Amino acid sequence: MRQKDRKEASCCGGREYTSHARLHHLATKPYEISELREYPFRERKKQLLKIKRFLGIPAALALCIGASIAQESLIQDVFLGGVPQGEKTSDALRLSLADAIKNGLRYNLGVLIGDQSVEAARGARLAALSRLRPQVSAQAGMDYYALRERDQDPTNAISAGVGVTQSILDFSSQRQKRAAEENLKAVGFSNENARDMTAYVVSMLYLQTVADKSRIDAVHAQVRTAQSLYELAVDQKAAGVVSGIEVLRAQVELQSEQQRLIVAEDQFAKNKLTLARAIGLPLGQEFELSDDMSFVPIQVLSLEESIEQALRERPDYRSAEAGIRAAEFGRKAAEAGNLPSLSVGADYRLRNQAPWEGHGSQTAIGASLNVPIFNGGAVKSRVIEADAVLNRLKAEFEDLKAGIHYDIRKAFLDLKAADERVKVAESAVLLAGEQVAQSESRFRAGVTNNVEVVQAQEALATANENHISGLQAHNMAKLALARAMGVSDIEYESFLKGK
Repeated sequence: MRQKDRKEASCCGGREYTSHARLHHLATKPYEISELREYPFRERKKQLLKIKRFLGIPAALALCIGASIAQESLIQDVFLGGVPQGEKTSDALRLSLADAIKNGLRYNLGVLIGDQSVEAARGARLAALSRLRPQVSAQAGMDYYALRERDQDPTNAISAGVGVTQSILDFSSQRQKRAAEENLKAVGFSNENARDMTAYVVSMLYLQTVADKSRIDAVHAQVRTAQSLYELAVDQKAAGVVSGIEVLRAQVELQSEQQRLIVAEDQFAKNKLTLARAIGLPLGQEFELSDDMSFVPIQVLSLEESIEQALRERPDYRSAEAGIRAAEFGRKAAEAGNLPSLSVGADYRLRNQAPWEGHGSQTAIGASLNVPIFNGGAVKSRVIEADAVLNRLKAEFEDLKAGIHYDIRKAFLDLKAADERVKVAESAVLLAGEQVAQSESRFRAGVTNNVEVVQAQEALATANENHISGLQAHNMAKLALARAMGVSDIEYESFLKGK
């Protein structure tokens, strides 16, 4: 554990109460996922440590994990990872968005890590509670006697007993227990946030794959059109209507569309693999996407109402609040190092004593009062460290609160722009299709060469791409708004469908 982590842990009863706002930036910027794969080695380790802290993992464990898998990207290691479940089937599965989210919430690596973080925090709470509970122990011993001064054989003396101690007054342990309870709440909310993040990432991957499928369909149509125009140019050249340059130009356009198709199919296949891994499908399992990508306007709350809901529902915000309370109790626990503590104890012992002493029992009851007088400034140093941690968490909490306002306002702007973009793109596709039809008719009639046709085809390809990108941006904006408002993981599909 680094020195900084040791300091933060020592002032909070041996546990580290870290910020729960670090993943917030990632959650609202899905387009940065591919960029994270380009991080240098050391930067990936730093980012990985942040994500592990967000999920409630102790710093030492986070560093160990980071050292072992730092060659992978941050997101791929956490929310793009999953644990494959089940056996591969021969038939392709039909996978809906709801099914993908459901599988992701069961088998995604981020969810599984979050669940174990909750268990670790629960164990830390029990450890803090154990210091306030009775401590019972049993002892047994045997002594061997060999006396030269007396005419006796060597003998054994056996003793057994039980002892009980109970803390009566220990302000530090009591406050450490309260800190552990608040930390458990914070980690629990962080786990909820991890589930929401999983639903968000899975939805994003699903929509990205659907968009790739739409691109393949669009490019297939463009290949068919280019093929027919190439065949037309060949026929017209054979009839002596056009020159060879027309055939060459049509062939170049056909091969350009075929290359686009190859790229689109490759990207679609890779994104399917990414989605399958994130939701824990069996290795090698074939599947088909059953939901398409459509434009469905939604009726959302006003800007002010959306912000109020986010501050009320977002688990990362509630986790940050609980983290601050945990740090406050950690500070109080540090201050309690100057306060007296009181404990009582009892001990009962039976002894089979040496033969010349007979048998007997012993009972002892006592109390212990510890009054700190001078500890070399250790308590003061822990309080200073606790203040630094608390002030940092408060600053990060205020930053998170401001970030929520920013996220929702940005999501509203993106949603409005995406809606307008889709409407313009739909019109552009119709116009570009009409342009292709007219230019093809003119070419067939010999009115123009196929330069006009090629230009019309390129315009149609651009219009199709803009339409697909607009639909994707519209749905991504809805996802971002759902994430910013704190919509629960099971409501993402309904939110996308405008319900």
